[in-house]
Amino acid sequence: MKTHIIRIGNSQGIRIPKLILEQTGIQKDVELEIKDSQIIIRAVSDPRAGWENSFKTMSENNDDEILQVAQTISHSWDDEEWEW
Repeated sequence: MKTHIIRIGNSQGIRIPKLILEQTGIQKDVELEIKDSQIIIRAVSDPRAGWENSFKTMSENNDDEILQVAQTISHSWDDEEWEW
C-alpha cells in the first residue's frame, strides 16, 4: 500500500488505515524500530501479560509462599568509611 508523508505540526507522519490497525492489533502505543533502512511499527507488548494465569497456577500448586526476607547485609565499608 502506498501512502504519503503528511505534515503534523512541526513533525511529519503517515495516516494508517483503520483496517491495518485492526489487523495488527495496534490500539494505542507503538514501538518504532529502524532496521535495514526500514521503519518497523509494532504494538507495545504488555510486560505483565500472562502474570494472572501464572499466579493462579502457582496458587493451585501451593507454590505461592511468601519468601523470607534476607538478613541485613553489612560490609566493612559501613563501619570504616561511612560517616553520619
